[in-house]
Amino acid sequence: MLNPSAKRHKSNKDWMMEHVNDPYVQKAKQEGYRSRAAYKLIEIDTKDKLIKPGSVIVDLGSAPGSWSQVAARKIGNTGRIIAIDLLEMQGMGHVEFIQGDFSEAGPLAQIEAMLVGAKVDLVMSDMLPNMSGVPTIDSARAIYLCELAAEFALAHLKPDGKFLTKAYQGPGYEEFFQQLKKQFKTVASRKPDASRDRSAELFLLASGLK
Repeated sequence: MLNPSAKRHKSNKDWMMEHVNDPYVQKAKQEGYRSRAAYKLIEIDTKDKLIKPGSVIVDLGSAPGSWSQVAARKIGNTGRIIAIDLLEMQGMGHVEFIQGDFSEAGPLAQIEAMLVGAKVDLVMSDMLPNMSGVPTIDSARAIYLCELAAEFALAHLKPDGKFLTKAYQGPGYEEFFQQLKKQFKTVASRKPDASRDRSAELFLLASGLK
């Protein structure tokens, strides 16, 4: 029987092998995206037409920046992206980056000051909590971040704006889904091909404020 440290080593090795051989990881390197997460947004955008020239977008949990990359390639010179993450993110054109904790008042006030009262076309959140490995705890933490992102979207979206957030199927998910249905005209779930089958993650897309 493997001891715990040996199990962790094997698990890390298996993950690294899967990551290196992942076609989306390889494709991201070839096409210049910072992570494979780019293809999750690309697939959803292709289906739902989220990003348009001139769009004003807020990217929550943006590092390393692949979602901002996808958006920046589509918004043109008249568009604007404000991105925030706890981790540092390398700069890119059309993206204004704040390094800070979105759940704290200071960084949130920075975003609002940068918007100068302008309403937003798309709020997108790929935020992820520090994972404990305990599914019930991790799901609750993830839903809390979804709720914070939704609160921001409700306050800053245009009437026909859209809100896209990563979510996890677990405790609190169904309640959050029903909450969105009360606040937005349409709510749909998306599971892009780039999202691994074994992952409990999916993406909720809410459109049009009620």
